[in-house]
Amino acid sequence: MIKKYIITGCAGFIGSNLVDRLLANGHHVQGIDNFSTGQHRFLDGALAHSNFRLNEIDLLDLDALKLAFAGGEAVFHLAANADVRFGTDHPSKDLEQNTIATYNVLEAMRANGIKKIAFSSTGSVYGESPVVPTPENGPFPIQTSLYGASKAAGEGLIAAYCEGFGFQSWIFRFVSILGERYTHGHVFDFYQKLKADPSRLPVLGNGKQRKSYLYVQDCIDAILLAIDKATEKVNIFNLGVDGYCEVNDSIGWICKELGVQPTLEYSGGDRGWIGDNPFIFLDTKKIQSLGWKPRFEIMDGVVKTVEYLRANEWVFKSRV
Repeated sequence: MIKKYIITGCAGFIGSNLVDRLLANGHHVQGIDNFSTGQHRFLDGALAHSNFRLNEIDLLDLDALKLAFAGGEAVFHLAANADVRFGTDHPSKDLEQNTIATYNVLEAMRANGIKKIAFSSTGSVYGESPVVPTPENGPFPIQTSLYGASKAAGEGLIAAYCEGFGFQSWIFRFVSILGERYTHGHVFDFYQKLKADPSRLPVLGNGKQRKSYLYVQDCIDAILLAIDKATEKVNIFNLGVDGYCEVNDSIGWICKELGVQPTLEYSGGDRGWIGDNPFIFLDTKKIQSLGWKPRFEIMDGVVKTVEYLRANEWVFKSRV
């Protein structure tokens, strides 16, 4: 049984929730984060735990990474640039923070004899798939975002290391994740805009984009179950719910929670930005075959996220 995990992006949204879960389950955790987007406050509980150690380093520093990985038994590689919308403003960021950083993680593992890696990929690797709901073995289309392309490259590197160096991997293609410690995405943006001006809400696109979302604790349940039960050399899983909503639906739930009725101002078109897939819905039969089922629906995740943001408005200032 693995006792000491390494988590990159440990102070991020998903990473910090995973840190807490592993510590609660009795594991030792070595966390790595450069705090470019992660938050120290997300680690308050972990830092008080004797089984947690924090390394504040950058994944692009390979020498430091090799030292930090000493003694680890398995890696959760969650650190990444997730700024899909503005990817074309800074193309090198996805390459460096997603692809090259993944290479460095693999090399640090190799230097320390660590063979197991779980990787946070994305449903964006499917681009605009002609098959919906999209299965893991669906056609791999032309990439439509630099983020998706960088994650697809990361998947490829991991699979090649599994073949070349005897690694074992679990690759998770997420829909968008919601819940506590959420600091990036549409609920965050809409909440911030409505707090500034509850009378109007600018919306990218026509509001009819169909999206799927998953609550963070359901996501962690699926990850840990897959690592425990899936035994292939390369294990790839879609993570999401059996359904989707329109952006307009999510706006309605957010506005209801905040008690506002703004005028919606659409920018027009069927997508919000370059690389925005107007219909995301992943087939999750594979992870469900292991016995996983999400406990929360999309609306629950949206509401829980609004509740968290209302109770923790400090996150808006921290992301400026």
